[in-house]
Amino acid sequence: MTEEDLAQGMRAARYFADEGLLTAVYLALTLGRPLLLEGEPGVGKTEIASVLAGVLGRELVRLQCYEGLDAGQALYEWDYPKQLLHLRAAAVGDVYSEDFLLERPLLRSLRCERGAVLLVDEVDRADSEFEAFLLEYLGDFQITIPELGTVTAAVPPVVVLTSNRTRELHDALKRRCLYHWIPFPDSERERAIVRAHVPAIEEDAATTLVHAVAGARRLDLLKRPGIAESVEWARGAVALAGDGDPWPVALRRALGLLIKDEEDMAVVRGHFEELIG
Repeated sequence: MTEEDLAQGMRAARYFADEGLLTAVYLALTLGRPLLLEGEPGVGKTEIASVLAGVLGRELVRLQCYEGLDAGQALYEWDYPKQLLHLRAAAVGDVYSEDFLLERPLLRSLRCERGAVLLVDEVDRADSEFEAFLLEYLGDFQITIPELGTVTAAVPPVVVLTSNRTRELHDALKRRCLYHWIPFPDSERERAIVRAHVPAIEEDAATTLVHAVAGARRLDLLKRPGIAESVEWARGAVALAGDGDPWPVALRRALGLLIKDEEDMAVVRGHFEELIG
């Protein structure tokens, strides 16, 4: 796949990557390196894994990280209740066989016949011990199950890791990956995103909305709105405008789709006229 093929596939999926992100994704695919994406919530880090799965014709496998996540929950587990029932029934057969194995995301990503896109989402929320284990997994893409043997990926997964920087990741993990920081999009690209997802919005209305979103992000907010919020705000405002509201009124009434915090809402309402001006 050429870089232009990748760009066209992503645009067809309504994901408008800038040159830096497109280059990072292309190099990660070409070199077989995990792609580590950082950036504020709402800039499209998670979505890119889903888009890649569609473009590449692979299965999307997601591992949502959280505090306390351990290797067993990420790799595989044995179905102990089923094993116990099997033993109580005095049935013949090994209780440590495929019939009792529960696939978790990392094992699933190795056993997917057509290859997988593995999304390790919010890796910064997991403990540093899990991060060290993950580094080992990324080194050889294989898992050893003592009762069954070693499982090696027939088709190495494409790995996308995301982080919101709630803590600093270890340098060892960063060195293993191709790193890219995703900023908020510029106005032209965000307008293209909004219009692709909300075809009913008019050009001038989209320009006003994107200008307002950019201004809101410059305010002292606890939670700056992401691209998904821009799209939802556009959908809501278009619906209200279709019922007869003037565009500024529709934007004001639909603010709850853009701003998700009471204090932030008060700040934005206080600057609303200048935001849409």
